[in-house]
Amino acid sequence: MDKEKSSEAGTSGGELSTIDYEVFLSFRGPDTRQGFTDCLYHEMQEANIRVFFDEEELHAGKEIADELPMAIEKSKIYVPIFSKSYVSSPWCLRELAHMVECTNTKLSEKEIMPIFYNVKPRDVRLMSPLYVRNLKEHEKKFGCQTRLKWEDALKSVAKIKGWELKSQGYVDVLPFSVTFVLDFQCIPELG
Repeated sequence: MDKEKSSEAGTSGGELSTIDYEVFLSFRGPDTRQGFTDCLYHEMQEANIRVFFDEEELHAGKEIADELPMAIEKSKIYVPIFSKSYVSSPWCLRELAHMVECTNTKLSEKEIMPIFYNVKPRDVRLMSPLYVRNLKEHEKKFGCQTRLKWEDALKSVAKIKGWELKSQGYVDVLPFSVTFVLDFQCIPELG
């Protein structure tokens, strides 16, 4: 789907876009899929929170490039899980940039809740070499404008108070993440 059609589908013309998901999880699979992200996904599912989780939600035969932007636009809360190799993935960076774009367009309707998984916010703000290396590599393939857009998105989200998993374990972060979503959504907790 080209950019024009993608933005028309969810964010144009002053119409309210349909919300299909309360939460969109953005993560680097090899870093967190089998551990933290899977636990977070299941914790949210148990709380009856509709979560976009690429393994569960992408449909066979559909273009990923079509489905991901649409899922982002139709989600209310974005949870980027920053890990050591998050920035090595152009897909993660595209998702993040689109999340920032959607929150800027629909300020009161969208929220970003970052989780820093074995990285610090300063790494995401590009104040250490951890993410800078990958961005330089991406610039060779995608160009300077794309790199700057991705850098802006990273710096913007790194300013948001999130959870650092180095200082807290899963047990501390999972319930707070679910509570945050429930409070933001005004979804009654089942129990």
